[in-house]
Amino acid sequence: MNTTTLRRAGGILWVVGLMVPLAASNNWISILSIFAIYAVVALSQDVVLGRAGMYDMGHAVYFGIGAYTTAVLNTQFGVPILWTMPIAVVVSAAFGIILSAPIVKLRGDYLLVATIGFNEIFRMAMVNNVGGITGGPDGIFGIGVPSLFGYPIMSQGGMYLINWVLLGVVLVLMNNLDKSRLGRVFRYLKEDELAATTLGVNARYYKILAFALGAGIAGAAGTLFASQLATVSPSAFIFMESVTLFAIVIVGGQASIPGVLLGTVLMFVVPQVFRELAEYRYLVFGLAMIVVMVLRPQGIWPRRSRPE
Repeated sequence: MNTTTLRRAGGILWVVGLMVPLAASNNWISILSIFAIYAVVALSQDVVLGRAGMYDMGHAVYFGIGAYTTAVLNTQFGVPILWTMPIAVVVSAAFGIILSAPIVKLRGDYLLVATIGFNEIFRMAMVNNVGGITGGPDGIFGIGVPSLFGYPIMSQGGMYLINWVLLGVVLVLMNNLDKSRLGRVFRYLKEDELAATTLGVNARYYKILAFALGAGIAGAAGTLFASQLATVSPSAFIFMESVTLFAIVIVGGQASIPGVLLGTVLMFVVPQVFRELAEYRYLVFGLAMIVVMVLRPQGIWPRRSRPE
């Protein structure tokens, strides 16, 4: 299947997905809502790992920053949910710049260890109720629902559509990134940073930009995550969540939109289908990583080597 056909098929599937609330039960609508949110976060992780080639094992930090930004603005200042999203994006992207600027010169395992540290620092900061606004270990409760034209969206179907629309926007963004000059620069840095720098690419600038872009997208997902669950707590953004996002990109296929979506399905949808096995999802996914690394080191659905 060539790239054009694949994109058209993806567009059709997304449109079909809009019909889910008309046919599916509330349980499945809820599951697919969470899938849409985590697919956005996984795609944001893919910007940093799959496209720019940087080992970010603390990506849940930016997801959490977006969620907490929305939670604080909504519960303490009464800001409507959707109005908090651009603020969450900007705040998350700003933290992406601040946190990545000192470490982007690190490579491989060293960068990975540094980002692990950021994840643990973020979790502890939320647990210790920094500034008296994060709610401590219990988090923040009573987060509102989005509203459009003054009408609150109370139903699962309505929430699903908002999440699905965000996923569609991010898919378009990622598709355009693949075809843009920025996307090509990310790819050059991943494949051969030394060669890219000799051609005049400012590696540090573009690496920080990759972190900022990935963090901003994750922050947008955090807004809808906070509203979907009506609560945020430190336990939702622990190191294991970052590991999961990292694994989704590796198993699904780096810089491959279908691969990342497939990895998200395997991690968040399949365990819901087999609920009795849900507690073993990390074990199963770990085994899947081993098998994939041995049999298909580029991932289940790798990126085409030459985009058309």
